[in-house]
Parts: sequence; structure tokens; C-alpha cells
Amino acid sequence: MLSLNKSIANNILFWSLVLTSFVGYYFMLYELPRNQFYPLIGTSCGLFVIYWLFHKFWDENVVVIVGLGVLFRLLVLFAFPNLSDDVYRFIWDGRLIVNGENPFLHIPSWYLENGNTITGLNQELFSKLNSPEYFTIYPPVLQYVFAFSAWLFPNDIYASAVVMKSFIFFAECGSIILLLKLFKQFEIHAKHIAIYALNPLVIIELTGNLHFEALMIFFLLLATWLLVKNKISLSAGAMALAICTKLLPLMFLPFLIKRLGFAKSSLYFAIITVFSTLFFTPFLSEELFLNLYQSIDLYFQKFEFNASIYYVIRWVGLQVKGWNIIQTAGPIMAIITASIILLIALRERIVTNKSLFQKMSIALLIYFSMATIIHPWYITTLVAFTAFWKWRFPLIWSLLIPLSYYAYSNADYTENLWLLAIEYMAIPLFAFYEWRKGWHEEY
Repeated sequence: MLSLNKSIANNILFWSLVLTSFVGYYFMLYELPRNQFYPLIGTSCGLFVIYWLFHKFWDENVVVIVGLGVLFRLLVLFAFPNLSDDVYRFIWDGRLIVNGENPFLHIPSWYLENGNTITGLNQELFSKLNSPEYFTIYPPVLQYVFAFSAWLFPNDIYASAVVMKSFIFFAECGSIILLLKLFKQFEIHAKHIAIYALNPLVIIELTGNLHFEALMIFFLLLATWLLVKNKISLSAGAMALAICTKLLPLMFLPFLIKRLGFAKSSLYFAIITVFSTLFFTPFLSEELFLNLYQSIDLYFQKFEFNASIYYVIRWVGLQVKGWNIIQTAGPIMAIITASIILLIALRERIVTNKSLFQKMSIALLIYFSMATIIHPWYITTLVAFTAFWKWRFPLIWSLLIPLSYYAYSNADYTENLWLLAIEYMAIPLFAFYEWRKGWHEEY
């Protein structure tokens, strides 16, 4: 009788948590603008508490957990991405392509200054762009998605956004399936799918907030799955798709050299080069790589947001030089990051497909530690990789990183350094605690 009562109580608790989650996701994605910091952070923390409470049910029914992950994403699919204004640049680039223009050739302001006649590229849309004086930084796979959404709905921003979010939704579903396949291959319990499938930051920032890390994660998982199955050429093709979605996976390539050997890795990289060239072919021009390089260079020299080590270096620079040294510090820190990752890859001793996720996680941590800008959606890739080993401090980061949204609650986007201090003090402290407990090992 007691067992029956306990079972009923657990069911009531579980479905109460589910219902509360639905309400929370709806409120956050459909009702809250990003400048409402306290309701936003309160809702985000509440969803994370529920995420933590869900863990007691992970062993009971993996199918239900996966189903909830899909349903939460389906709920936020039709919300306009109010927590980010990147969508307007997506729309701008897509409309350019549909009208036969190459989005890599000119900055948005060029079209308004040179007698623009393209329908939809008007002052209203231009005023919503967050970087109108910079060349697009979005690689070709994303440009195809932008173009498809603009082709379907040339004059409807909301409908175009939903089309783009649909790509993300299906990529997320694919990632969940691939994670389960990889878990089975590496003998990891399927219950750990909840780490990614139910993580509030992942749900809010990817399907909810229209960020294409979702496609990159899917292609990375697909490339790894195909690599495990020894389908080298197909894996290289999937890796090329990941790189042509976001350039970030380039940092993972050194970890494949020892795993494949010199001959196979040379073939792997050659296939990546060929496929990447094919993806870029419709946009090829003399200005393409120069403009893309300029955008990336400016990314490291101008933009700063929610950084950690860089902000300490910036403060030192202000004391010594009297001005912001980002133009010097940014590129140097990028070079240091690449050098450390390459050194780790060369000195790696445990070389297995399973340990690849651990090494990619370490590469991401090094990159994020040295970066000048870290938006919340950047760390969703790290959350996905966390499911493959015992460390859980990245999940604490996924709880704390929404604190960075404080910057949007004021007109001049000033960050609260005390909140950033909380974020970046808690993460290493929890990581150290886990290290002492030995939780950094693989399953």
C-alpha cells in the first residue's frame, strides 16, 4: 500500500513538473522581451530547478524523457525569437540571395546608399540589424537555410523565422537520436540523454531563440557516429557540413590525426576541403574570403561580451595603457587558444573515439576561457558533449550564463561585472570540487 501511494505521489510530482515547465517555456519565449531581466532570470532559474528535479525520474522511462524534450521544443518552435535580434540579419542575407545578390560582397548599409531596389531590404529592416556596418559572418550552409526561408516567405519575417526554426527543431531531434546511438556504442546509459534533451538553456537558445549551433551539433554528432562506424568519407562530409555551418569545428580537427593516422587523416581533411569548396562555390568571388576574414578579424578585435580572462586582461591594459587593448589582446588570445589546443592534440595519450568528446570539451573550455565574447547559446555544444563524461560543471554554467542578459536591460547594454563575477567564480569552484571527487573521468 505504501509503495502504491509513493508511486502515485511520484507521478503527481512528475506531471506537475512537466506542466510547470510548459508554462515556464511559454512565458519566457512568448511573453518576455529580453530587457525584462528579473522575470527572465527568475523563469530561467525556475526551469533549471525543475530540470534538476527531473533527474530522479531519468531511470524510469527514457522514452518519456525524450518525448518531453521534443514536446518542449515543439512548444517554443512558433515563438518569435525575442531574446535575440540575429534573426533580422538572417532575413536580410536570405532576401539578398533570393534576389540574386551575394551576401558576402557588401555590408547592409551599402544597399541603402546605392539605390537599393530589392523588395524587403528597407530602412525598417535595416534599423533592426545589430551589425549593419559589417560583412556577414554566416557560412554557406546557413546562407542556404536563410535563402530557403526567404524564398518561401519573401515578405513575412515571422513565417521566415518559423521556417528557419523548423530546421533547428529537426536538427535537435536528430541530435537526440544520434546521442542515443552513440551512448549505446560507448556503453553509456541512455538516461543521460536528459542532460541535453531537457536542458533549459539548450531548449530556449536553440529551437526557442533561433541559433544555429543546433545544426552544427547535429553535424558534429553525425560525423562522430560515422567515424565510429568507420565510414571515413561520409564522416568527413558531415564534418564539412558542420564547419560550413559554424567555423568552430575547425578547432576539433587536430584531435582526428592520431585517431585516424596520417594517411586516413590526410584523406579526411582533403574530403573536408573538397566539400567545403563545393558549399562555398555559389558565393565565390575575389572579395569573398577577404570580406569573411575581415568579419572574423573584427570579431576578435572589436566585440566583447560576457568574457572571463579577457576582461581581466582588459582591466590590466586600461591601468597600464589607458585604453581598451582588445585590438591587440583579442588576436593574441586567439593564437594562444589555437596553440594550446594543437599542443593538447599532439600530446594526447588516450586516443579513442569515446575520449574524443572529452578532448573536444576541453578545447571548447580553452576557447571560451580566452574568448572576448560568449553569448549564452555558445555553450550549448559543451552541454551536448558533457553527456559523454562525468563532469557536470558545464551544466552549472548553463544555469548561470543567462545572467549575461542583464546587459539588455539597460539602453547602453552595460554589463554588470558583479553578475559576471558570480558566473565565472562559481564555474571553476564547482569544477575543482568535481575534480577532487574524481568526476572528470569517462563513464
